Amino acid sequence: MVKSLNTKVDFTIKAISYLKLSNYGNIMVGDKAFEFYNESNIKNYIQIPWEEVDSVVASVMFKGKWIPRFAVVTKKNGNFIFSSRDNKALLRAINKYVDSSKMVRSLSFFDVVKRGIKNIFKKNG
Repeated sequence: MVKSLNTKVDFTIKAISYLKLSNYGNIMVGDKAFEFYNESNIKNYIQIPWEEVDSVVASVMFKGKWIPRFAVVTKKNGNFIFSSRDNKALLRAINKYVDSSKMVRSLSFFDVVKRGIKNIFKKNG
């Protein structure tokens, strides 16, 4: 069995991890780390200490009314994408341990297209 890094758990919620295939499990936000544990396979887990978190990127839609997914960007190991039943409450719990300046919105579809068009004109011009 995997030992938790946290000594105190602030928030627990059912969630999905989109690492390789989608895995269903639970996310625990505690005083030492962000942790995801798979429901069916105990060996399939993700533990990210707060010191390792570089930023948290949330996909925000409809002016903040709906957050379908978010990514935890680490300093060394890349991005981990998650979704839960109540992403707003989960992000509020994460905000206790991650600085607000490191919690950002991802670009919308139209922002990505606009940036791509600008880059095409920069290369040609």
